[in-house]
Amino acid sequence: MTSKNNPHIGSRFDDFLREEGIYAEVEAAAIKKVIASALARQMKRRRISVSRLATVLGTSRAAVNRVLDGRNTSITLATISRTAAALGCRVSLEIVAA
Repeated sequence: MTSKNNPHIGSRFDDFLREEGIYAEVEAAAIKKVIASALARQMKRRRISVSRLATVLGTSRAAVNRVLDGRNTSITLATISRTAAALGCRVSLEIVAA
């Protein structure tokens, strides 16, 4: 069901995002937030501080904070994978049909 005043009524949210040209950006931000949250949970579970993780990775606290920043989507998969490995974890990536 659509409305003359709002053509998006009754449409799917991802369709709206695609029409606005921001679907990929929004999806990337959501994925990064999930990753950052998962890494932070592992840090908490293992009682590892940002400082300690930075030392293990041979990097700065600022670099670790960028990995843990859910808004920063410019982090590479290699960096995410290295961070997970330093926490005794591995990254599993799945590509699914839309």
